[in-house]
Amino acid sequence: MKNEIGIIGNGRHSKRIQNILKFKKKKFFVTNSRNIKYKNNIDRLNKSKAIFIISPNDTHFKYLEIFKDNNYIFCEKPPVSSKMQLIKIKKYNYKKIFFNFNKRFSIIAETLQLLRKKFKLGELVYANMISSKGLALKREYKNNWRSNIKKSKKGVFETVSIHDIDLINYYFKVKKIYKTNLKNLSKVGDSFDTSLTKIKLENDGYINIFSTYYSSLMRKSIFFFKNGVIEFDTDKIILRYPTKTLDKKKEFAIPKIKFKKIVNFEKDYMLSLKKSVHYFLNVVDKNKNFKKKDFDISIKSNSLIL
Repeated sequence: MKNEIGIIGNGRHSKRIQNILKFKKKKFFVTNSRNIKYKNNIDRLNKSKAIFIISPNDTHFKYLEIFKDNNYIFCEKPPVSSKMQLIKIKKYNYKKIFFNFNKRFSIIAETLQLLRKKFKLGELVYANMISSKGLALKREYKNNWRSNIKKSKKGVFETVSIHDIDLINYYFKVKKIYKTNLKNLSKVGDSFDTSLTKIKLENDGYINIFSTYYSSLMRKSIFFFKNGVIEFDTDKIILRYPTKTLDKKKEFAIPKIKFKKIVNFEKDYMLSLKKSVHYFLNVVDKNKNFKKKDFDISIKSNSLIL
């Protein structure tokens, strides 16, 4: 059992991770909220090499409390769903706990770092990030935990927007979220399928984050830096540079494209998830510690949605 991995949760996202573990030829077993209460399952999880918590958001904290002292833990975001729970996990030993904000491993994160450094883009002035998917238009959404306010208090805000909030917080440092509008546009269930979040950065820049389960599949983001603009649009990444681009009359002109890359953002989701799982397993296999910085930023990102 020491080389076995335990997985709590068996939904669609869990199956994605199970497939990654199968590819890596890792031994694992799966349990869920209904049968984890039995002592033999608790004992087996306690003896596991690592535990993946991939259950509904409202259950994360209770499993963290049970297993935090005995195992390496991979916990899906958000770690907790209340301020009281947040106070408790701040005291956890960060060395064996990994909170999965896998957008940190995405092509967006990778490209932002690369282009900012290479072209000396300077401070982030403004960004607009859009994530759209028609989940609320599917029949099964009605019975999905994401549409149940008891299981997902803030709906799409805590399941989708939090990834973008964490990405911004990780690389640009969020000062505060000063406004969030949550709506249930589909009228399916009682949680929220649409959110608009306004963020202020420590450098006084601003970010808008829009997420919805009530429209066409789309991923779009635009980042305005002091000295250039990066666009992530459907199937491509573009950098327009530099800001001081003048025409023949010495008037400001739209900067030329200095960088362009064709990408598939839907494939990138799976690729970033694979990188996230790979990073976790590498630390576990080598019996190393996770970074305190990553733990602290995860706590801060979680606090921003509460």
